[in-house]
Amino acid sequence: MPASRFETLPAAFQHTAAISPDAVALRTPGDAQTMTWREYASQVRAVAAGLAGIGVRRGDTIALMMSNRIEFYPLEVGAQHLGATSFSVYNTMPAEQLAYVLGNAGVRVVICESQYVARLRAGDIVLDHIVCLDGVPEGTLSVADLIAAGTADFDFDAAWRAVQPEDIATLIYTSGTTGNPKGVETTHANLMFQMYAVADVLGFEFGDTITSFLPSAHIADRFSALYAQEVFGTQVTCVRDAKDIAAAVVDLHPTIWGAVPRIWEKLKAAIEFKVANETDPERRAVMEWALSVAAIRGRYRLAGEPEPADVTADWKLADERVLRNLRAVLGFDRLRWALSGAAPIPPQTLGFFAGLGVPIAEGWGMSELSCVGTVSHPDHARLGTVGKLLPGLECRLGPDGEMHVRGPLVMKGYRGLPDQTREAIDADGWLATGDVFTIDDDGYLAVVDRKKELIINAAGKNMSPSHIENTIKATTPLIGAMTVIGDGRAYNTALIVLDAETVERYAQQRELADSSAATLAADPTIIRAIEVGVATGNEQLSRVEQVKRFRILPTFWEVGGDEITLTMKLKRKVIASKYAIEIDELYESDPPTHVREPATGSNASLRQ
Repeated sequence: MPASRFETLPAAFQHTAAISPDAVALRTPGDAQTMTWREYASQVRAVAAGLAGIGVRRGDTIALMMSNRIEFYPLEVGAQHLGATSFSVYNTMPAEQLAYVLGNAGVRVVICESQYVARLRAGDIVLDHIVCLDGVPEGTLSVADLIAAGTADFDFDAAWRAVQPEDIATLIYTSGTTGNPKGVETTHANLMFQMYAVADVLGFEFGDTITSFLPSAHIADRFSALYAQEVFGTQVTCVRDAKDIAAAVVDLHPTIWGAVPRIWEKLKAAIEFKVANETDPERRAVMEWALSVAAIRGRYRLAGEPEPADVTADWKLADERVLRNLRAVLGFDRLRWALSGAAPIPPQTLGFFAGLGVPIAEGWGMSELSCVGTVSHPDHARLGTVGKLLPGLECRLGPDGEMHVRGPLVMKGYRGLPDQTREAIDADGWLATGDVFTIDDDGYLAVVDRKKELIINAAGKNMSPSHIENTIKATTPLIGAMTVIGDGRAYNTALIVLDAETVERYAQQRELADSSAATLAADPTIIRAIEVGVATGNEQLSRVEQVKRFRILPTFWEVGGDEITLTMKLKRKVIASKYAIEIDELYESDPPTHVREPATGSNASLRQ
């Protein structure tokens, strides 16, 4: 951490870039591209001058639309140095929603890949300029044109020094499950408090290595791979396709890292697959023993209990013989800390990695709180909780368990929506999070679920659908998404959608000619695996929470589609309406054959 604490992102960046100018700040896997801090700072200066040359001023808004690439960083940070509000939009955003966001934000300039120009123009939004990274479609500027617009008399130092803590640094558009997304206005003061508060808990060091693979429109990527870099000097590896993240982590061996639960679950499945498919019987037996020792250690960590001396001794031996090698195979052998966030993670997944020796903790946050609101260092984490509130924040639980938060992380407001801002933040500055929590005597918080998504069954029992879904999804990587139904019903059922990436590999391994969702949803082996997965998940749930029936839908759900928001949240009301017939069939006394039940034993038969 720097000796001084800065008030704005440009001030922090100027300090950071001067620490070790020839160190690599940005790279891609295999060092196919690299950029030093010296080159980075030089490009930031040129971009700021160019943006000023085409008329961008402090307080103006610019948007970026591109994949995770090195070129993003000096463009974004250059805009910050003018005092502009710079933000990213999701690349998958449809033209109509894109037009709404750009209009609501008051965007003057968009910097994008040329493939998005047609979609930008389809929205009929009037822009001063479109700047393209690759090619120059008619009516656009190239990055070289942008740089050339800078003038010799541009006072770069005066521009970034004029940026104030209360200036709006970025907008984060929350992908609501209904209606248009809301633009969260986040100030430099918000973000600087965020970075230093998290650093006080977790610790950042200049040269720490991390990946960028989530969309830059997501606050989690901006927090971990943009703002942390500007303030603390982390080295970021840009991964253009999230499907390549496992290989990128092996290439990098990061020192700090974070991911959404689904990524952690897939990494867990990959380890289990590797062990199960070891061809040498003796070696496989040793690996299975080591994982069993890790599982025992994980259970103690989950329970928050000290592990017995014999477990510690067995784990040290297992680590020496197997586990440290498994961590190296994953690329996790240099990790100081790792986080899971953005959605609840199954406790058994946390326990698995804790047992493996990966220093992992779960955090919680939201865009309206600048990203992270609660976290504890893995050394002090209580697995199954999201840690403690960051220092400097206050919280209280309402009568219904909803958590309210007050402090320097609370957003300035929703862009252009004063009424909705007042609904979210009361006159005393308390932000209503919409999440139901519990808190223990030591201040550790646990998320129950979104307040509006809790299930109340016919008997009046309250349940968390997210908890049920995540518990079952953790049993098999074949499940990409699922939604539990049970509100006002006698028992719970579920609609299940296969994971496109996992079942595609399944189809390739078995040389299936047809890898469509419809064909794979009817595949007996996949059906059986899902039946077993649901049954295994049910064993970890209370009787009233268990899923009694389910259906595998013959389709894939895509992020940004009808069923899942761009931030990967289920649109439960949309799903309930769109699949009303399929849901009713789950409750028929004599359901159709595509309605399935959890496996009841090793000899359970498949219904054909």
